[in-house]
Amino acid sequence: MNLGVIGQAVGLFAVTNIDDILILALLFARGAGHRGSTRGIVLGQYLGFTAILAVAVAAAFGSSFLPESAVPYLGLLPLTLGLKTAWQEWKARDAGEDGEAEAEEGGLGPLTVAAVTFANGGDNIGVYVPVFATAGVGGTSVYAVVFLVLVAVWCFAGKFFATRPVIAKALARWGHILLPVVLIALGLLILAEGGAFGL
Repeated sequence: MNLGVIGQAVGLFAVTNIDDILILALLFARGAGHRGSTRGIVLGQYLGFTAILAVAVAAAFGSSFLPESAVPYLGLLPLTLGLKTAWQEWKARDAGEDGEAEAEEGGLGPLTVAAVTFANGGDNIGVYVPVFATAGVGGTSVYAVVFLVLVAVWCFAGKFFATRPVIAKALARWGHILLPVVLIALGLLILAEGGAFGL
C-alpha cells in the first residue's frame, strides 16, 4: 500500500468528518445506560458512512444514484430528526420520569444514526468524487479501507468524549437540549449551503 495515499486518505477523512465527533459524543451521551445503544450507534455510523462511500464511488466511476441537485435536500433528514427529538423531549418534560426514559431511548436506532450520518456527510460526496475519480480503482480501494477503519476511530473518540467526567456531566445536563439543537442547525445549514428551496 502506498503510504502517501494512506496519509492523504487520513487527512481527507479528518477534514471532512470533524463535525461528526460532536454528533457522536451527543448520541453516545444520550444512549448512556441503555443496553445496546453503543452497538446501535456504531452500526448506524457504519451504515451511513458506507452509503456515502457507495454513492461517491458510483459517481466517481460514471454512475450516479444521487443527482447533485438532490444533495442539499439531505438536510431535511437531520432537521426532521432534530424536530422529532425536540418534540419527544418536550413531551417527556410534561410526562415526568417515564416519558423522559422513553425520550432518551428514542432516536438511537441504527437507521436513525445512519440517516443523520448520511445527511451530515452528503456534502462530503462532492469532495470524494473527484478524488476517487483521479485515484483510480486501486487508490479508491485504499481510501475506502482507510475511511472505514477511521469510522471506528471516530466512534471511539465520540464515546471517549461522552464518558469524560466533565464532558459527561455537561452532556448529561445539557445533552437533551444540545442534540436536537445540533441536528436542527445541521439540517438548516445543509439546506442553506446547498441552496435548497431557493435559500
